[in-house]
Amino acid sequence: MSAAPLLQLVVVPIVLAPITYAIGRGVGKHAGWVPFAASLYMLVLIGLVGLHVHEYGNLVESYTWAPLAGMTFTLLVDGLNVWVAATIILLCMVTSVYSIRYMEHRISEMYGGDYKPAHATYYALYLLYEAGMVGTVLSTNLIQFYLFYELMLIPSWALINNYGYGERERIGIMYFLWTHVGAVLLLAGILTAYTITGSFEMTSLSLVESTAGRYVATLVMFAILIGFFVKMAVFILHIWLPYAHAEAPTPISALLSPAMIGIGGYAIARIVIENMYDLFATYSLAFAVWALITMVYGGLMAMAQDDIKRFLAYSSISQMGYLFLGLASVSTLGVAGAMFQYVSHGLGKCILFSVAGILICQVGTRSIRRMGGLAARMPATAVLCLIGFLTISGVPPTSGFMSKWLLFLGVFSNALSDSSPSMLVVAIIAIIMTVITVGYCFWTMKRVFFGPLPEELKDVREAPAIMLAPLFLLAVVSLLIGIYPRAVTDFLIGFLSSLLP
Repeated sequence: MSAAPLLQLVVVPIVLAPITYAIGRGVGKHAGWVPFAASLYMLVLIGLVGLHVHEYGNLVESYTWAPLAGMTFTLLVDGLNVWVAATIILLCMVTSVYSIRYMEHRISEMYGGDYKPAHATYYALYLLYEAGMVGTVLSTNLIQFYLFYELMLIPSWALINNYGYGERERIGIMYFLWTHVGAVLLLAGILTAYTITGSFEMTSLSLVESTAGRYVATLVMFAILIGFFVKMAVFILHIWLPYAHAEAPTPISALLSPAMIGIGGYAIARIVIENMYDLFATYSLAFAVWALITMVYGGLMAMAQDDIKRFLAYSSISQMGYLFLGLASVSTLGVAGAMFQYVSHGLGKCILFSVAGILICQVGTRSIRRMGGLAARMPATAVLCLIGFLTISGVPPTSGFMSKWLLFLGVFSNALSDSSPSMLVVAIIAIIMTVITVGYCFWTMKRVFFGPLPEELKDVREAPAIMLAPLFLLAVVSLLIGIYPRAVTDFLIGFLSSLLP
């Protein structure tokens, strides 16, 4: 393994961003191969790091940062975040290749032809966005975490603002304000905790209650949680998501939904549950009900959509409800299932958003009711869409089945071990409500790919291989993990069983 592999995971995309911009001004769309190469290298690194973690335990790198403030720049990979980081990097690698053809189409729409500076800016921002997500997941210092958390926001806002659809500037501002307000609340919680404990380390949060009392600790916890709930787009705090995800350029939608919003769930596990377990567990039932409402609301709203990207955006809200429910169980299996859900939702939803982009490029419409019978014209796309829907529906042998099975096992075990009738009722309703996910997935599959083919779509052709091949890689990964889930669960359960009561 190369020297300082964790630092490389953060530094490589940041260093390559200006280089990619310079290259892109000369070669245009072909600059997309630079983030692909960077992500491929990072994927190899995280794979080697994962083997190290499996064999020897956690890998930590610390660097002097601000000694007068007692801060170090520390990066950590352990059983909780190794698969989260690997999923982010894999999705970024796949989407960078997919972007080459898609952004050629989008930039041609915007500028009336190929405009190389637009490609250059897109891929430079893309690399900074990837660096922000990876850095957030690897951080152990709260200020360091916050800086990377904001680094996710700025390039993603710029990508929506510059390359999105519809009223992209207004929607970009909405996205920026919502997520920034959440980030400010997060910062308020971090600074309050620092004032109490004198440390920015995540582990210092465990000292807040004993030092300042339960009331203050509760305020700190909820300030941090609301920041993450905004990012996850749970019910009430979800308003921004259908607009941002629907109008973002499709490759960015394929990262916003599968990779970025789930980081809020990971952060709850890493920062809050790991360090304020007892306080978080006090509100377990309330959080479980909130998660159930998010699941049902997102699923029902998805069924009401005609715009395929807006449909997938509401589906993401519903899927975050599942992840939230696993966290709310505060059990080893439930939290492990929530993190497994991050992986499986990432794989499935990236496929589905990318399929939506293929339909936009090849069919020329986002309206579901204007489609139909496309399986005959686009069989590979239809197969990919089916695998994506099977994954987020939790149907074997995809990874989604194993993540939801583990998640619900944790929720039910918590309800039964604590003899909590209310939690048991929530768990039963939640597992029944999974029928909504299956319903909207297969109903949409039928409307888009089966039935009569509209006359105006007789000449539709299959997507080029450069858009399809990366998605088949994700489909294969979903099936492999579904068949052999221990590749994920051995990391998660091994880590969490030693951490949670």
